[in-house]
Amino acid sequence: MRPETRTRRVPGWSVPLLAAAAGLLVWGAGTALGVEAVVRGGAGDTVVGPVAVIVTALLVGLAGWGVRSLLRRLGSPRAGRTPGERTWLVTCAVVLLVSLLGPLGAASTSATVLLAALHLTVGAVVALGLRR
Repeated sequence: MRPETRTRRVPGWSVPLLAAAAGLLVWGAGTALGVEAVVRGGAGDTVVGPVAVIVTALLVGLAGWGVRSLLRRLGSPRAGRTPGERTWLVTCAVVLLVSLLGPLGAASTSATVLLAALHLTVGAVVALGLRR
């Protein structure tokens, strides 16, 4: 007889908080290494600080939670999959690729790497945290 395998689900409400914590961790590691996350813009340079990281990650996580809930309601269940799972992952991939255009405006190569790592980290936490 096979033992039952149990998967622990992460509550949807916690994913934005986890995304913010993960983003803050990456930002903190980057700044500890001496990287300043500066983005060049039309109005001048903008320094990406911890508050911007937390607020943005929370907003992205909440928006993702809403989109995922909508896809669950609109999708039809299939064997072994939750409704809209493939659509969810494709949507996440597209949004993540578009969001990676933002770090291209960074002031330095190291800032570009840090900002891209932030985008990838927050995106991965939201995509995988809300997957099932």
